[in-house]
Amino acid sequence: MADTVSIFVEKLSNLILQEAYLFGEVEGEVQLLRDELQWMHLFLKDADSQCLHDERIKLWVEQIRNVTHNAEDVIDEFILHMDRRQLRLNTLKFLKCLPTCVGFIDKLPFIHELDDRLKEINVRIERIMANRSKYGLEALLASSSSSTTDQVVEHKEKRGPDVEESDVVGIEDSAEVVKQMLMKGDRRRAVVSIVGMGGLGKTTLAKKVYNHDDVKQHFDCHAWVYVSQEFRAREILLGIAYSVMPLSDEEKKEVKELGGAELGRKVCGYLKEKKYLVVMDDVWNSEVWSNLRSYLPEAKEGSKVFITTRNEEIALHAISQENIASTVLNLEDEIVEHANSQALIYRLRTMNEDEGWELLLKRTFGNRGTSGVLTSELEIVGKKIVAKCKGLPLAIVVVGGLLSTKEKTKSLWEKVLASIEWHLSQGPESCIGILALSYNDLPYYLKSCFLYFGIFPEDFEIKTSKLIQLWLAEGFIQRRGKEPLEDIAEDYLYELIHRSMIQVARRKVDGRVKSCRIHDLLRDLAISEARDAGLFEVDEMIDVRFPTSIRRLSIHRHDPIQGNISQHLRNSRLRSLIFFTRALDRKNWRFLQEHVKLLSVLDLGSRDIEFIIPEVIGELVHLKFLCLRGFGRAILPFSIDRLVNLQSLDLGSKRAYIPHTIWKLQELRYLNCGYGKISSDQFIKSSKCVDGYLSIEKLTNLQALDLLPGSWLEGDGLGKLTQLKKLTLYGQLNPYMKKGFFECIANLTALRTLHLEDSLNFEKKTLLNRLGSKVWKEKVAEERRLIPGLKSFSHHTNLYKVILSGMLELSKEIEFYPPNLLKLSLEDCRIQKDPMFILEKLPNLRVLHLLDDSYVGDKLTCSSSGFPQLQSLKLDRLHSLKELIIEEGAMPRLRTLQVYCSAMEKLPRGLLQLKHLEKVEPKSMRDKFIEQVEEAQWEKKNQ
Repeated sequence: MADTVSIFVEKLSNLILQEAYLFGEVEGEVQLLRDELQWMHLFLKDADSQCLHDERIKLWVEQIRNVTHNAEDVIDEFILHMDRRQLRLNTLKFLKCLPTCVGFIDKLPFIHELDDRLKEINVRIERIMANRSKYGLEALLASSSSSTTDQVVEHKEKRGPDVEESDVVGIEDSAEVVKQMLMKGDRRRAVVSIVGMGGLGKTTLAKKVYNHDDVKQHFDCHAWVYVSQEFRAREILLGIAYSVMPLSDEEKKEVKELGGAELGRKVCGYLKEKKYLVVMDDVWNSEVWSNLRSYLPEAKEGSKVFITTRNEEIALHAISQENIASTVLNLEDEIVEHANSQALIYRLRTMNEDEGWELLLKRTFGNRGTSGVLTSELEIVGKKIVAKCKGLPLAIVVVGGLLSTKEKTKSLWEKVLASIEWHLSQGPESCIGILALSYNDLPYYLKSCFLYFGIFPEDFEIKTSKLIQLWLAEGFIQRRGKEPLEDIAEDYLYELIHRSMIQVARRKVDGRVKSCRIHDLLRDLAISEARDAGLFEVDEMIDVRFPTSIRRLSIHRHDPIQGNISQHLRNSRLRSLIFFTRALDRKNWRFLQEHVKLLSVLDLGSRDIEFIIPEVIGELVHLKFLCLRGFGRAILPFSIDRLVNLQSLDLGSKRAYIPHTIWKLQELRYLNCGYGKISSDQFIKSSKCVDGYLSIEKLTNLQALDLLPGSWLEGDGLGKLTQLKKLTLYGQLNPYMKKGFFECIANLTALRTLHLEDSLNFEKKTLLNRLGSKVWKEKVAEERRLIPGLKSFSHHTNLYKVILSGMLELSKEIEFYPPNLLKLSLEDCRIQKDPMFILEKLPNLRVLHLLDDSYVGDKLTCSSSGFPQLQSLKLDRLHSLKELIIEEGAMPRLRTLQVYCSAMEKLPRGLLQLKHLEKVEPKSMRDKFIEQVEEAQWEKKNQ
């Protein structure tokens, strides 16, 4: 809730700063509104968490939310009226029939209406704030902190339905790994952590390891303490003292009377001569380790502190304070070295289907066995129940406990399956209730970002780039000085990942998150909390009997317009409309034209036919995000230039026709129109922007540009986009590969990825092959050289991924290449000399793709000590390649080798000496080659 107010306050502040002329004599009321909301925001930071425990605070917070939304609507409607008025005045000026006094008189009615509505809102805010004292909320807010703490502690002591150790399934391997972490000989104290989302079984795994005989015998003394969300250091120290020190009843009383510091010194003194194990279960705050580490001595070799937490940042914080070498084990038990620490982190995974089924049987049937009871019909339904739990042990335990009380009949189990979400969400001790602890622990600025994951369909893989663009358009990202908004948004995502609330689906070659997903139960939690907070609704869960004035709507089903939610599309307050189905039909645009005027986000879904976006799109002057996916043609109207707030335009794979007036949209940050063609710009000379002629150089906020090459590339405009991080040019690039173009590329030093591809090459090459014209072939080869035209990339320190397609000669100077290049893909380059001699010297290269006759020789040689970091090599359609030689010591880290070269007959020499090689993937290769690969893999496996 606090972030809802902060988002609008920032929006209002920007309007006052940049558009003050709009408000005129009403500016004082606007500033008063902003000031009052700033005060409200400060109170809401505390009230947000406390409204969970008191209906009065909840009502007060809800009233603030409603008045904030009302104020936002009033301001945005006024701006919409002003835009329409300006359009009308511009038309009259063009027709030369506008009296000089009309402009001011025409504005007066809107100013007076805004004044009246703002005064009414400010009075409402004053009353809401007065209610704090009138109904005793001030005292309640002040006292709620301690009572909230008690409630949290009391709740967490009850713990909820943990998996019993006797029921543990599928964690034997994990337990062995963690046990070895604890028993590993170290010169000093070390910290071991288990990290994972709520309900994964961190405590269960920790208990199994803690109670193992080998662990008990390895340490001189042991302590298990439970750490609450609002931890008390003295109580934790007292728990450790009672566990490790042989105290009489009288001595326990004496210890209980000690102050925190004195108690800590006593514990420290006792543990100095011991090899100890201290378990801190369910740590929520990094201050726990900061406050207690000085009382847990490092004197005795091999002592361990064992932490379980949902938040990886807490484990990493412990690492940073340990200051010696560390190892991190991920869920595949892969070891990654970290410098300057000695902690060990184990990331717990979800259960697979077999493990989940075994656990459900144990919880449902106990020791009674399933013989004669578990029919094939029950097994089918039971496995569907397990699938619904998505590998979360806590969910399986909850449902198994329920099934254990039911008759073992198909009809009763099917009823449980049909209502499984309801069963998992009942009460604070339920599965959803326990997961909600993680949500309630989020800082206010992350809550809306987390809830927003609920707009995506179940099991949906979410692209990080799109998620960040949506967060920006919704206003969820709060500025931090001059730091780029995208970097702040990425930090938000990483914090949610570290808190085990979001899962990484795929990573980029530089380690950053490429896509992510949310566990189904956390998604259910997000949707439920978002509904309570008035943030969004998902069409499949809307109760049509009780229509509400929703602000964001996510549509997952087909034909929603013909369905029973069409009433919500007549909601004039709707701010975001996102389709995950086929695109909105043109005939249904009347819903937007007639009712929905204040949209900030419009995702039209996917449509594989021609789609003409109507002129009325220009009415959506608040629009910041516009997306249309699919194939086929898309035509944008000239009214697109009215979308002055647009930040993201995503037309996917559409063959799009875009008016040249797109260059007016100076707020654009993402222009993703890979097959988009800027319409004829012959009138650019007469089309002026705010401060000069139209050209791409006006889009100085651009972060990503994917567009068909055109005359817009002429001149030096591209080189002025100094914030650009991603550039993709695919199409008839050859006519624009002149000196000025290469200088522009050299100026883009913020680039992270660069993709240059002349699609005309393929068309010309195909025709040449048919005609067999040697003279023409040489001429074309000369035309399409990318290098040496490209200038040195030595200053492109952020550039990690490069894709080049076109005739080139590789530079022999290592200084030419980006110093931190991680991935290089070359296609149709027709290099004649072995490129490995140069490329193998790139110190950080991890992925290399040589595709489509990028090399036309018959032998590639990777020399000793070459490619020190290379992990993946792909050779595809190198039609002349007959032999690949890998000398001893080359590619020491190679994991995957993909070879699709029909002329190769022999297995690469030196293949077996690659210790980390996991996969050799031949495709469309000769039988002899495939046989050699299979034999080599068998030999390597049995070494």
